[in-house]
Amino acid sequence: MATQIKFGTSGWRAVMAEEFTFANVNRAVHGIARYVASQKSNGAKVIVGRDPRFLGETFCAMAADILSSYGITPLVIAEPAPTPAISYAVIQSKADGAINFTASHNPPEYNGIKFSTPDGAPALPEATQAIEREIAAFDASPEAPRRTRGESQSQAQSIDPRRMYLSRLREIVDLDVIKKAGIKIAFDPMWGAARGYSDGLLREAGVTVATVHDTRDVLFGGHAPEPDDHLLDDLRHKMRETGAAIGIATDGDADRFGIVDEDGTFLQANYIIALLFDYLVESRGWRNGVGKSVATTNLINALAERHKIELYETPVGFKYIGELIKQDKILIGGEESAGLSIRKHVPEKDGVLAGLLCCEMVARRGGSLGQRLAGLFAEVGSFYPLRENFHLTPEVKQKFTEKLRGDPSEFYGIKVAKAVRIDGLKLVLADGSWVCYRLSGTEPVVRVYSEARSKVDLAKLSAAAKSWIFD
Repeated sequence: MATQIKFGTSGWRAVMAEEFTFANVNRAVHGIARYVASQKSNGAKVIVGRDPRFLGETFCAMAADILSSYGITPLVIAEPAPTPAISYAVIQSKADGAINFTASHNPPEYNGIKFSTPDGAPALPEATQAIEREIAAFDASPEAPRRTRGESQSQAQSIDPRRMYLSRLREIVDLDVIKKAGIKIAFDPMWGAARGYSDGLLREAGVTVATVHDTRDVLFGGHAPEPDDHLLDDLRHKMRETGAAIGIATDGDADRFGIVDEDGTFLQANYIIALLFDYLVESRGWRNGVGKSVATTNLINALAERHKIELYETPVGFKYIGELIKQDKILIGGEESAGLSIRKHVPEKDGVLAGLLCCEMVARRGGSLGQRLAGLFAEVGSFYPLRENFHLTPEVKQKFTEKLRGDPSEFYGIKVAKAVRIDGLKLVLADGSWVCYRLSGTEPVVRVYSEARSKVDLAKLSAAAKSWIFD
């Protein structure tokens, strides 16, 4: 029986040579090609790109051949490219979508396919469900499309998104401010798709940048290309060596970011989104709203209230933030899993932009990011968020799934002020703390997000959140 290919919040991902095989990639691309053809019968064109993972070039060539057989013109990117650069290229070239071979921040044995729609955004559920139906239809009748007499296959064309994307970043980021401040920056692309992008742009502007992990390595140093605290020691070392004021990092496909303060402290994405929200209101004068997933810090809620700016809370998945950006309802939108974008930019996570805006913020405001965060806490109170994963046995999962349907009036002695069901169950408690439970759709795991107003209370809340699962 053929593997069921399901597109989750960020496309389809699987382990290479297990489920991510040539046969399954063939099925997935046929499904996408059939979907695109159903949306536009003539003259369709689709960008084909990748991150630096093993066999990426081969998968791109294969996808181009399949698209061509449907009369869809493949616009092939020769070199690894950041996901946000591919997204921007879709918009600029008026393409009908993009197939991006990437497993983002997943370990090196994984690969995946992200599909973007003509607006450059991650495909919404209605599109991915339609693609899944087309895959099933192809499975039932795996024939190449019948071409009418005299109709030829569409020839692949090459496209380089780098220049247009970097040109857009120059419009957004005040590189002069960074240069005039004279700060030094360290950059870690984690062997990924942003190599030569963030640092290349800064160097061109006359900024001193030191880069680590600036070679292609399909094994990403033997671990996931995830810009998280425990994987950024080489960046910290380079910062100390060069006297850098900030360290910026991107994941395998550069849609996520990691930021290290001048003293080597890693600032979690929750805080970076809040700091940039506050900074963009001050520096750009934008006031049209802020977007965040339901699992992202309520520090953003407090800042929205202080700035008198409308707050939009979405389900988890950047595609929902992307919709708000497309409608120009928000000046910035972000998720605690290190994805953000801003108004009049791509409706897709942009780790390159996030890092560069942090550099601008440090250069313009002076002082460290930690000092700026302490300033926000002084203004609106302190917020301490945490994310944990817990594995569930089938029995516990069944029992807990039932529990999530309930409507508790209190949570370990604290009154429940509000139950939010945008995505999973979020219990907002009377003391301003909250806990959010989301069951994984792909594995027997519950993701638990919690936030309290002090570190001591967070430890208590975390223990209570775990107990509530297994009681």
